[in-house]
Amino acid sequence: DALLAGATLVLASREELLPGPGLLETLRRGRVTVATLPPSVLAMLPPDDLPELRTVVSAGEAVDAATGERWSGGRAFVNAYGPTETTVCAASAHCEADGRVPAIGRPLENVRVYVLDAAGRPAPVGVPGERYVGGVGVARGYQGRPGLTAERFVPDPFGAAGGRLYRTGDRVRWRADGAIEYLGRLDFQVKVRGFRIELGEIEAVLRGHESVTDCVVVARAEAGEQRLVAYIVGEAVVEALRAHVRRSLPEYMLPSAFVFLDTLPLTSNGKLDRKALPAPELVSAEVSYVAPRRPLEAAMAGIWAEVLGCARVGVNENFFDLGGHSLLLVRVQARLHETLDRKIPIVDLFRFPTVAALAEHLGGEVEGAGEPQAGAEGRRRRGRDRAALRRALAGQNGGTTHKGEDT
Repeated sequence: DALLAGATLVLASREELLPGPGLLETLRRGRVTVATLPPSVLAMLPPDDLPELRTVVSAGEAVDAATGERWSGGRAFVNAYGPTETTVCAASAHCEADGRVPAIGRPLENVRVYVLDAAGRPAPVGVPGERYVGGVGVARGYQGRPGLTAERFVPDPFGAAGGRLYRTGDRVRWRADGAIEYLGRLDFQVKVRGFRIELGEIEAVLRGHESVTDCVVVARAEAGEQRLVAYIVGEAVVEALRAHVRRSLPEYMLPSAFVFLDTLPLTSNGKLDRKALPAPELVSAEVSYVAPRRPLEAAMAGIWAEVLGCARVGVNENFFDLGGHSLLLVRVQARLHETLDRKIPIVDLFRFPTVAALAEHLGGEVEGAGEPQAGAEGRRRRGRDRAALRRALAGQNGGTTHKGEDT
């Protein structure tokens, strides 16, 4: 499509497309004018630093009002919606910075959309219902899964004979202006960093472990991000559960935290009380915690703990086992650059996922402090980090630190 429109399609490596400095440089160097990015990525980019980016399409996840507000100023901001079963995109909305959650818009050409109640009747304006999608883009079904196909792809009572609608499972409502507003899910399907996840699938795998008697998996919003948390009843060990899940499911479906309970909380009528599930405490396990042994390890462990929301991080603990993922790793990269004045390739952070391994790879060398990058608070924080690290290094080296020879 880009070539047919006379545009240039910018191709980049995986590292250059990771959210943060790499992606920012790619957008600038390619003089990109139109980009499609999920909200979790948009939240990590500075919109004011991309003057040539004139159109931003948000897709893959629900976008909140704050993200829409940040990216609507001075450019076109489009919120695109559509499950894979309707050939990816079914609707879009051009959004303004009006303080409201961006709508998911009106149907594209040759797409029909209905908001129906539990009885299959059209819901009035403002009344929540389930979104159904029809038209030429609706898929034929799920290969090898006739039961699920029959459940999700249903006859179209409003169109031509033989037509079908796809039940999205999305809870929506019509707005007075004719656009549709997304309210959430009717089931326990979630979106985490753009990946569509069935929580029941993770629960089924966990229940297959011999030490788990019961469990539930939820997606919790923490620090503006969705994280998977598994609540376990049983005498299981976290490391064993992680290994068990990895054998059956992709990495993005691995819970970032495990909480062990005597029993799952129930309501008065015997159903699971999700509101009573406690927030996870993301802390290092006592059995595996090894304190930082050098100033560089201490600086890195502090950054990891800050980014991950942990009380502390041991030098031998795996970043990804503590709930880390690629987006958080980009934040670690940026903080290390600020603190150490040394740009560490993102591939090295993937290759050395423990503080001890990364510190050994870097050889304990820290380059001299550079110019602060932006913001008064950022300058103060970098100054504190560098001063503390230099004091520690000076003490380690007998009180002498020479310019260009920091260790």
